[in-house]
Amino acid sequence: MPVHDDRVLFELLTLEGTQAGLSWSTILAKRDNYRRAFSDFDPRRVARLGARDVGRLMKDPSIVRNRLEIESTISNARAFLAVQAEFGTFDAYLWAFVAGKPRVNHRRGIRSVPACTALSDAISRDLKRRGFRFVGTTIYYAFMQAVGLVNDHLLFCHRHPRPEPARKRSAVRGKA
Repeated sequence: MPVHDDRVLFELLTLEGTQAGLSWSTILAKRDNYRRAFSDFDPRRVARLGARDVGRLMKDPSIVRNRLEIESTISNARAFLAVQAEFGTFDAYLWAFVAGKPRVNHRRGIRSVPACTALSDAISRDLKRRGFRFVGTTIYYAFMQAVGLVNDHLLFCHRHPRPEPARKRSAVRGKA
């Protein structure tokens, strides 16, 4: 479902990068711990973390203790703030890639859902150019699905949008 809250977008971007190579259940079980460890994903507070904080987080058994991922969360917070400064919000930057509307795909089966697309390739490249880390195209496509930029819900899923029924025209001209 579409997400437009910058703090939630930062949280999901971080968790997607952290999840790489692990099961989602592992990350979701630790989600509250990540919120505590990273100041409820407030990018301003996370951007101020330093080497001492990285050392403290490396000793925290309630999160995944991967130095590169911890350091990338901090550097991504700084890049996130730079995007906000340039575009007003990260949301505005992100949704501009899809002209403000989710791309609705018409998938019949789970095997037809791709791991990445030309769009995720392009956004991933742009994010990397802006200094983001752990935003490869496959990770980024999963993020796009999570925040509603793309709707890959299968045709039979209740979350897949249904076409609106045709409206009957009234006998009186111009009234529907």
